[in-house]
Parts: sequence; structure tokens; C-alpha cells
Amino acid sequence: MRLTHLISMLAVLLLGGAAQAQEAAEPLSVPPSSEFPAHPQRVVSMNLCTDQLAMMIAAPRQLLSVSYLALDSRSSAMVEEARAYEINHGRAEEIYLLEPDLVIAGAYTTRATVDMLRRLDVPVAVIQPARALDDVVARILKMGMLLGQDDSAEAMAAQFIGDLAALIEANDEGPRAALYSANGWTSGDKSLAGQILRAAGLRNVATEKGFSQGGILPLEVLVMAAPDMVINSGDYPGHSRAEDVLRHPVLDVYRAPGTRSDMRDQDWVCGTPYVLRAIKRLRNDRDQFQRTAE
Repeated sequence: MRLTHLISMLAVLLLGGAAQAQEAAEPLSVPPSSEFPAHPQRVVSMNLCTDQLAMMIAAPRQLLSVSYLALDSRSSAMVEEARAYEINHGRAEEIYLLEPDLVIAGAYTTRATVDMLRRLDVPVAVIQPARALDDVVARILKMGMLLGQDDSAEAMAAQFIGDLAALIEANDEGPRAALYSANGWTSGDKSLAGQILRAAGLRNVATEKGFSQGGILPLEVLVMAAPDMVINSGDYPGHSRAEDVLRHPVLDVYRAPGTRSDMRDQDWVCGTPYVLRAIKRLRNDRDQFQRTAE
């Protein structure tokens, strides 16, 4: 099954079901083969999301090192797997000493490190973050091309599409939900989080209020919208003023059983097959809400 066919399958699935998906998946452009080795043998990842994709797709002993964030259970879905690799902190000197033949970074990875490695003639490939469900397939396939593991990546992409098809439940009559995290940030249907929401059969309050991607939704607007469910990000240790809005007493109305859920950041933050776990959890929350409302 070839790349373009996989992308077409997912586009049809999303447009016919879950969310207002992108009109087409992002083109999978990989720099000329002369810039990267066809089958790299000493690969280093320095970004949380590329860490996880690389661990899923790389051949045994092909991946040398992943970032320290891969060991953070609040944001990483593969903490146990990450323990098998050398850990890096994104510093140019430590990565250079690993003698990699390919470094994989994210778009927001420390720019100074990426620039320094390139000046040292270390090949660095940059992968953009996933902003939609079809981007999950695109990122899987791109990682497969970079690692020379196309067959494994295409099999994983096909499995993801099949599993998503079995889960997806767009429902124009489903409960109305609002994603609400620190500083009142919310996500619309043209975002990965928003499409996870819609795939679980929930209507997105942010989209109703004109947020196609993401932005700050004032608490007053949230309350006036009267969502059936409010879905918050998970708590982090310590106290942050940015999270104070999530503790406002007015939100107590959404704390009744079945009306409030929490996002597990490790399942939401990266465009990997773990987004399926987020969809399953939201479907369970939706079903609980509907049973409570009956």
C-alpha cells in the first residue's frame, strides 16, 4: 500500500466522519537522498514527538539516543521504552560526540543546536508537529522514509487508519464539549486536539465560538456557551497562575459525575498512534455523560 493511497484513505475517512479535516495532507517532502543516508545506522532524536515515532519505527540498534523528555511520564507515552536508550538534553556537544549519521529534530527544537550540528556537517532532519489527525499518518510515513524503514511505517500507518475507522464517531447531535487548559486555551476543529474531540463523537464549543485552530477562550464566554462537558489538561506539580482559571468556582457545575474529563497529555501532545487512546477515553467520558443525563 503506497503513501498516496494511505493519505487518500485517511482524508476520505475524516471528511466523511470525524472532523473538519484539512483538504489534503501535508506533502511529504524529504530533502534529496544525498543529504541524508538511505539507511542510517546511528540515529539520535532530540524532540519528544520524534523520540516516540523513532522508537516505534526504528530497527533494533538503529536508534542511539532520545531526549530527556521521553522519560517524563506527564508528556511521554513511552517512558519504559525510552529507558533502553541513551538520553540527551539537546546540547550540540553531547549529540556530536555520539557520532550520529542522522539527527532528527522537531520544528521547535533549540535552533542553536540544530544550526551548530549542521555547521559540523551532521545531517539534521526537522519534522513539523502534527496539527491534525491526517498529520499522524504523514509523520509516521516521513519517519519511515528518514530511517529507511518504509515498509514498517506503511504497515503502522495502515493499522492506525484501520483502528481510527473503528473508533471514529462524528455526531452532530453528540454532547457539546470544550477543551480548556492553562490560561483558558482552547482548540478548534482544525487542530489535532479538536479533531480528537470530534472523532470521539463530541461537538466542539470552540468551533461554535469561531476558533478554527486555537486561542484563549475567556471564562465568561465559556460559561455563557454552557457546554455539556469541560475537558481540562492534567495537573502538573507545583502552582502556576496560568492554571488558576481551571480552579475557578464557576466551573464546579462541570464537576458533577460524567461532565468533566482530563486530557492525559502523553496521549494528546504528539501526532502518534497514541491519539487513539485519547479518543477511546473521550468516548468513555461521552458515554458516561449520556448515561448520567438520561
